[in-house]
Parts: sequence; structure tokens; C-alpha cells
Amino acid sequence: MNKASLGKVAVALSILTFLSSCATVTRGTKEALVIETEPSGASVTLNVEGEGSSRFCTTPCSVLLPRKHSVRVKIEKEGYKTVDTTVVSAVCGAGAAGMAGNVIVGGIIGAGVDVATGATKCFNPNPLKVTLEPVK
Repeated sequence: MNKASLGKVAVALSILTFLSSCATVTRGTKEALVIETEPSGASVTLNVEGEGSSRFCTTPCSVLLPRKHSVRVKIEKEGYKTVDTTVVSAVCGAGAAGMAGNVIVGGIIGAGVDVATGATKCFNPNPLKVTLEPVK
């Protein structure tokens, strides 16, 4: 086999691997996490597990985050108790369905891509709804 033929085979395998990862293609690797508080106007700090940086927003807000890891959420508002919680990243129905289709069509390589990218996961709860408790 000559170099041109090898190149074509490599490109074809790369495309097949990408397309066979059904959940990664259909769902993506990120999800919008929605945070709502009563009362609104609370400051939110988000820390994705495995990342060194924080993201910030003011409620109500929506932040696009990688599905692969759980998220630590800290909610603060003057005159109210601080809330620290975790939004869990776990395999969900839509992600499992995408992966099942992948096993049928794309085989083990595509399923591996879906698992590695976190495309089979969803945030729970989403939206995160919190009623802030006044400081006494």
C-alpha cells in the first residue's frame, strides 16, 4: 500500500471514529446549567471538578459547562445564609440512549469516545432552584 492509500485509510478511520460517537455528536460535551434563586440577584460561584478556575454569575443565570464533571455551587446574597451545594454529573436517559445507538452503529470506539467526553451525562438537578433563608 502506498503513502496516498495509507493517508486515505487514516482519514476514513478518523471520520468513522468521530461519527460513531453518537452521544458526542447529538448531545455535545457541554450543558447549560440554570441557577434560580428566590429572591433573585444572588452571586453564584461555580467550580467544575478537575478545573482550576471559577465561573461567576448573578441569578437567575445560565452557564455552559462541560458535562463530564460535577460542579460545586456557592450562592451568596447579603442578608441571607450562604448555600454550598453540588450539582452532580451522572449518566442520564438521553445520554444512555445516544450511547446505545452508538454501540449498535459505531461499536466500542464510539462508545469509548462518548464516555471519555462525558456526552452520556447530564447535570442533576438542572435547573438548580434555591430559596434563600434570611440571616436571623
